Amino acid sequence: MHSCQRPEKLCQRLCPDQPISDLNSHADLNKNIFLIQNRTRMDALSKIFDDIHLAKSEYIYLNVHHPYRLLYRHEPSMLAYVILHGQAQLSFEDSDHVIVLQQGDLILLPSAKAHQLHCPNDQELTQSSPINSFFASHSQQSIDFGQVQPQRNFILAIRSKMDIQMARPLITSLPDYLHIQHILSDSAPEWLQIGLQFLALETQNTRPGRDRILDHLVSILLIECVRDYILNARHASSWLNALSHPELSSALAAIHGQPEQSWTVESLAEQCHMSRSKFAQLFTQVVGETPLAYLQQHRMRLAARYLRDGLMTVQQIAHRVGYSSETAFSQSFKKQFELTPSQYRQQHQGQQ
Repeated sequence: MHSCQRPEKLCQRLCPDQPISDLNSHADLNKNIFLIQNRTRMDALSKIFDDIHLAKSEYIYLNVHHPYRLLYRHEPSMLAYVILHGQAQLSFEDSDHVIVLQQGDLILLPSAKAHQLHCPNDQELTQSSPINSFFASHSQQSIDFGQVQPQRNFILAIRSKMDIQMARPLITSLPDYLHIQHILSDSAPEWLQIGLQFLALETQNTRPGRDRILDHLVSILLIECVRDYILNARHASSWLNALSHPELSSALAAIHGQPEQSWTVESLAEQCHMSRSKFAQLFTQVVGETPLAYLQQHRMRLAARYLRDGLMTVQQIAHRVGYSSETAFSQSFKKQFELTPSQYRQQHQGQQ
C-alpha cells in the first residue's frame, strides 16, 4: 500500500519538475483507495458505460509557452484537460464563447468537439498546432509548444476512445463541456483526489500490467466526472433524469444489462416495483419515448456494434439482442438503418 501523498507531492508526480504553489492542505486518500474500483452496485450508468466501451486511454503533457494555439479535431472520444500550471482558454470551432481555465481546473469534453486551446487574451495571429496525433505518437510524454519564455503553462491532456454509436444517448444529453475547478485542493471531490492519486502513482511505476492499469484509471476518471455531473446537477435532458430516478434507473439497467431478455412493459415494471400503467406513463413522461421503443433503439444500436465487430453471424446477433427469428431481426434492423444486416456489416465493419 502506498503512503498518503500531500497535494504538493501529487502535483509533482502529475507534473514532473513543475512546482505548484498555494496547496497547503492534505487528504487521507489511503482509507478510500479502492472506493472507485470496488463499487458493487451495477446501476444504470454503469451498464451504459459498459456499452460505450471506453478504451485505448492515452495521456500527454503539453508544455506550452506564449503565444500558443493548439487545435484538436473531432474524433469519437472523451477528452479532458487538467491545468497543472498557468492558465489557458478553450473555444469551440462553432462558438464564440471562450472558457477561461485557471491553474487546478479540469475540463471534460464528453464528445471531444473540435476546439482550440490557447493562451489567455491571445491578440496575436498564432498558427494552430494540431495535437490529435500526439496521443498515439507521444503517449505519456511531455511535448513543447511555442517559444521558450518565462511565461509557461503545463497541461495534462487525457483521452479515451469510445463507441460513438452506443454513446449517442449519453453524449447528446451532456453539455459540450464539464468544468470542475480547484481539483488539486481540499475542496475537490474526494473521488477526483483518489483518481489523481492513483494516476500519479502508476505513471511512476514500470510494473507488469502498467498500461492496462493506466487505461482503467483514465476511464474511471472520465466516468466519475460524468457521474458527478449527473448526480449533482439539474438536467434539462429527460434521459439524464431517468438515469438518476429511483425507479426508472432499474428499468434502464435491466435493458442495458440484459438486452437479450424478452422484456415486456410488465416485466420492466416489475424491475421498478411499479404497476404496468404507472411505469409506462412515468417512463414515457421522463424519457420521452415508450419503454419498448427505447428497448428497440438500444437493441438496434447494439446489433450495429456487433455487425461492425464482425465476430458473430447475423443469426447469433439476432439472439444476442433478443430476437428468436433472424427474419424478424433483419426486418427491424433494415427499418432502422435502411440497410440489411449484411449490407451494414459490409459497409461498416471495423469502424467504431
